[in-house]
Amino acid sequence: MPVYDGDLKELQRRAARRAQIQAQLRELETQRSALEARVEELSVVLHDERADVERLEAGGLTAFFYSLLGKGEEKLDKERREAAAAALKYESAARELAEAEDDIARLRAELGELEGAHEEYERALQARAEELRRSGGQAGRELLRIESEIAAEESHQKELVEAIAAGSDALNTINAILDELGDAEGWATFDLFGGGLISDLAKHGHLDSAQHNVALLQSQLRRFRTELADVGGAASGVQVSIDGFMRFADYFFDGFFVDWMVLDRIQQSTEQVQSAYARIYSVLEGLNSSLAQSNAREEELRAKADAIVLNSERRLLE
Repeated sequence: MPVYDGDLKELQRRAARRAQIQAQLRELETQRSALEARVEELSVVLHDERADVERLEAGGLTAFFYSLLGKGEEKLDKERREAAAAALKYESAARELAEAEDDIARLRAELGELEGAHEEYERALQARAEELRRSGGQAGRELLRIESEIAAEESHQKELVEAIAAGSDALNTINAILDELGDAEGWATFDLFGGGLISDLAKHGHLDSAQHNVALLQSQLRRFRTELADVGGAASGVQVSIDGFMRFADYFFDGFFVDWMVLDRIQQSTEQVQSAYARIYSVLEGLNSSLAQSNAREEELRAKADAIVLNSERRLLE
């Protein structure tokens, strides 16, 4: 006789999903608050940078002063690069904020569909327990308890698998970034010995690709942190900043010192990404260990459930 039937399992699944969504929403609300502050901050920076460009383009005392020093175009180029960098940071943060708001709206809608799921599950569980108590079957009550634990382990495993998948996506993107930075570093080194236009274009092509993947990584890390929220994981420090990726300097100037600075920044960015890789890998190791433990626990519980059923059948045959 099936004691823990499909209806009760479905109610437990809905209750577990509701708890998972609530944990994810708490994490997403925290992310949204931080992103709103970041977008506001970057909006001010972008406005200031664009104002600097406009002042120089419009002329005036500041532009006149730099023109007297023979550095008017140099200063304007610098301000334009800073404005472009500020725009990139603002757009990246604004995109992340929009993604977070979309996720919050989606989860809130799903949460509304699960309203009362926990209470419904508790009522059904109590009713089933009372039914078993009236029947006087100790074996049935024990089987109900074990199958309830099995369902909880299955729910936990699903959460772990989702978090592991999100973290693995981030690691794959980091590997792509490291490949691009490695190629860019090779071309930057070649530049030091007079690589010329071809090496310059190749270097910046790889930096562009790395920068594109960093934007993707930012989104993947945010989702990773969200998945970790309901499995007890913590991803503080599992962050990587786009600030280290740049393309300026030898686009506009020649010279050994400038090329060395670009090479140094590429190497610093590589170290930063490698550090992020190590932190994410460490978190994934913990998740995989938890998944293995949960699988082992489920097997143990199923063995106990089978033993109860077999013993019950033997007693019926005696």
